[in-house]
Amino acid sequence: MSSGSSAGGEVPGTGSATKGSPTPSSDDKQNEKARVSRTSLILWHAHQNDATAVRKLLDEDPYLVHARDYDNRTPLHVASLHGWIDVAKCLIEFGADVNAQDRWKNTPLADAEGAKKPNMIELLKSYGGLSYGHPVMGQTGSHFEPKPVLPPLPNKCDWEIDPSELDFSNSSIIGKGSFGEILKAYWRGTPVAVKRILPSLSDDRLVIQDFRHEVNLLVKLRHPNVVQFLGAVTEKKPLMLITEYLRGGDLHQHLKEKSALSPSTAINFALDIARGMAYLHNEPNVIIHRDLKPRNVLLVNSSADHLKVGDFGLSKLIKVQNSHDVYKLTGETGSYRYMAPEVFKHRRYDKKVDVFSFAMILYEMLEGEPPFSSYEPYEAAKYVADGHRPIFRTKSCLPELRDLTEKCWAADMNQRPSFLEILKKLEKIKETLPSDHHWNIFNS
Repeated sequence: MSSGSSAGGEVPGTGSATKGSPTPSSDDKQNEKARVSRTSLILWHAHQNDATAVRKLLDEDPYLVHARDYDNRTPLHVASLHGWIDVAKCLIEFGADVNAQDRWKNTPLADAEGAKKPNMIELLKSYGGLSYGHPVMGQTGSHFEPKPVLPPLPNKCDWEIDPSELDFSNSSIIGKGSFGEILKAYWRGTPVAVKRILPSLSDDRLVIQDFRHEVNLLVKLRHPNVVQFLGAVTEKKPLMLITEYLRGGDLHQHLKEKSALSPSTAINFALDIARGMAYLHNEPNVIIHRDLKPRNVLLVNSSADHLKVGDFGLSKLIKVQNSHDVYKLTGETGSYRYMAPEVFKHRRYDKKVDVFSFAMILYEMLEGEPPFSSYEPYEAAKYVADGHRPIFRTKSCLPELRDLTEKCWAADMNQRPSFLEILKKLEKIKETLPSDHHWNIFNS
């Protein structure tokens, strides 16, 4: 965790009383509330394009210009990504490091270039901004993390794959990401999915660190509703991660073709997702997915009778000391349309962010269109963070399913049920389906 983050992105209002004051005054409480929430606030106001609020915070505490979230992103990273010129100028005026690097070594300029924000690119370059991968001089100051230590890999003899065993002669690209691509290939005659790191990034220390992190997670996972890890190439380049190949494609494509699902099919699908997530959320070693969305839910076959949760590139394995622990994880991690409000606001959060994303998927299965489909993804996340939720329009939606969805997307993450509770509720709804909703996975 970065030392530049004074408050750690805590939820405003959760601070304790001032030390030595058994009956704190309302002023003390207000001061404490302001102190613990400043890091969250400056990141939030940078999101909101509120230069006046950013300036006010910096006038009170200039060091907030170096505030960092879990992924080491600064307010200038946030402003650059969205092209907020006035906010960026204010941050630079207060001494923001234009070449600050996040955990992937991206600078604010790299974010602006990726988001195609020409005015921001010009501004950052005028202050000496450099792109991703350029040597960054003068990296000093307490807000920089030390060089990452690569995590050790578990015993490789069981799963290290010789790349010569992978047949790419009839391969096809089934997905692309920032650091590589996912291909359908063959391993010992069996179709597999191969996540292949771009050769240009195979020497990047932080990319290697994230790759190893994902391998470490996947090696431990064994569940019928979680995509099965088969092996990895870690001793030769390019680095590759091999999982089972699921012929049915992803839920996003399925919903695009089918539109709204029948209540029975939606329940069947929801049960599979919830079973996989309940397994991942099992304490004390909780895995928070952080990017649960239809594209990351895969159909085993074209009959669509079995679903698995996949893509753990953004997941975090966390040792839980207390079932009510919250964590200072990444603000703005995952896909905006399915993102929990506390993530968008750079607040502390826990595994219930996945429950929120599950609710948005359940809504999409029942309604046949993504939540807030008329909004751009970022605007949809902002609208949700402001307290809005999608409206149910489908007449055939069961009241019990609607009620469950609404509980899962509660603004207060503590009010959302766990996946074990969700499973019990879904099983109960399934048992009480009226006779005209016979269980038939092919009727949608």
